[in-house]
Amino acid sequence: MLVLGIESSCDETGVALYDPDRGLVANLVHSQIAMHAEYGGVVPELASRDHVRKLPLLIEQALAESGVSREQIDAIGYTAGPGLAGALLVGASVAESLAMALDVPSIPIHHLEGHLLSPMLADDAPTFPFVALLVSGGHTQLMRVDGVGAYQLLGESVDDAAGEAFDKTAKLLGLPYPGGPELARLAENGVAGRFALPRPMLRSGDLDFSFSGLKTAVLTATRARTLSEAERADLAAEFQQAVVDVLVAKSVRALEHTGLTTLVVAGGVGANRHLRHSLDQELVRRGWRACYPAPSLCTDNGAMIAFAAALRCRAGLPERGDGAICVRPRWPLASIG
Repeated sequence: MLVLGIESSCDETGVALYDPDRGLVANLVHSQIAMHAEYGGVVPELASRDHVRKLPLLIEQALAESGVSREQIDAIGYTAGPGLAGALLVGASVAESLAMALDVPSIPIHHLEGHLLSPMLADDAPTFPFVALLVSGGHTQLMRVDGVGAYQLLGESVDDAAGEAFDKTAKLLGLPYPGGPELARLAENGVAGRFALPRPMLRSGDLDFSFSGLKTAVLTATRARTLSEAERADLAAEFQQAVVDVLVAKSVRALEHTGLTTLVVAGGVGANRHLRHSLDQELVRRGWRACYPAPSLCTDNGAMIAFAAALRCRAGLPERGDGAICVRPRWPLASIG
């Protein structure tokens, strides 16, 4: 079964081909970072227009590079939400139209489902059940995952997600877009502990997160005086350490709460090397296991969408194929089945 995956939820256009027998056949991603950098953030209308330009070309390129024809596609998965409405509509329109033309099923995929299943593309893949820490740009969530479509929300951010806090803090430190990776690079040159930042909700007794106050604490520090380059690096390191401390502590608590021993980490912040190192240290010490997608699959991509669609087909979960175009810019992961 050959599945075409299409991702267009925000500022990456992703196209991939996945075959359960052969694995990932093609995986192409076009990033819009250079275009949005001029504005310091994603401009939704520009993002949508760029998806229109790039998506058909990437589909043809993926087919050509993998040596297959459109007629060999057995199903098409696409991101139906959450995300930018206009960007989602581009991918959904192309996917539903192509599915109708080829007379194959179309499978609307939840963007975060793609992320949390992406570590299963690795050679040493985790098995169900496990706890998933989703740390993508706009979401920080802990989920219990018992199977494809079987997700229980354990906790989530009540305000800014970790990725949002990284980006906003990067702006406060004068770093260019995209801010999160730039802040992580600056933090490598700094020393945590020279500034005293809070660890929000660290001892709240639940599995929820809050990072808005941490960002405000950074704002207060930057306004107190003009920081030297060394101090900016130290503040970045302390901020990153604060976020990692909270994510690690809540992940450990989620594993203890569920009685599970495997943690899957997915989403853009999941590529953060300090987070991975800290989680590995803590979980190995307890005899547990942390699983991550390849760094190239942490950001938005078509591979995770094609893979999720293939797993849904294999599990006999609902498909579409009626040509209806429907996207959900806001879509709770725990609500899907």
